[in-house]
Amino acid sequence: MQTVHILSGGAAHGLVRRLGEALATRGLQVQGQFGAVGAMRDLLLAGTACDLLVLSQTLVDDLERQGRVAPGSARPVGRVRTGIALPAGQPPRGAPDGPALAALLRGASAIYFPDPVKATAGIHFMGVLRQLGLDQELAARLRTFPNGATAMRVMADSGDAGAVGCTQFTEILDTPGVQLTGALPPAFELATVYTAAVPATAVAPEAGAAVADLLAGPEAAAARAAAGFDPL
Repeated sequence: MQTVHILSGGAAHGLVRRLGEALATRGLQVQGQFGAVGAMRDLLLAGTACDLLVLSQTLVDDLERQGRVAPGSARPVGRVRTGIALPAGQPPRGAPDGPALAALLRGASAIYFPDPVKATAGIHFMGVLRQLGLDQELAARLRTFPNGATAMRVMADSGDAGAVGCTQFTEILDTPGVQLTGALPPAFELATVYTAAVPATAVAPEAGAAVADLLAGPEAAAARAAAGFDPL
């Protein structure tokens, strides 16, 4: 079994897990780190060895321009929307517009979301709070974490029925104990394209490319949909 070392945004964790059997039939297994895309980029730039990147399209394009991604290796995986999470078992509550979202957040006992500096969803959600004029009003209730998966896991473990979370669909769907209650309102929506690519410094570039092809290819279409990826 050949190990492919990965640096990936948290959005792809559930997808990689779902494809474990398909990878195994190819003699491959994936190990590595999943987290905020900015943090994963920084690890690559700091010299962390990896055979595969799964980051936002914007970051992959930037890394390719820098010569840090093998030319022609990029494979778009899918689009991931940012949504609202509630503790499992709570009645679903949508937020179709700005006032409804503001009311939902004001009613929350705590608000869980990823890093507002390095995580795609965290950066965006902090901007939403500012647009709604809630960043200062709700500051004492904001709970931020290095990535969306950690934010959702801590929210689930908190046992707080009044909590609300915001991160990408994939991270909500991949976390037991929380439920996706809907997307952000259209005026505040964020959909991020994630792309798999082989770094120029990969030790096993062919194996990394094989995993990228599976993640982005037709065989994984059902797994992508179940994990929360929309087709491009």
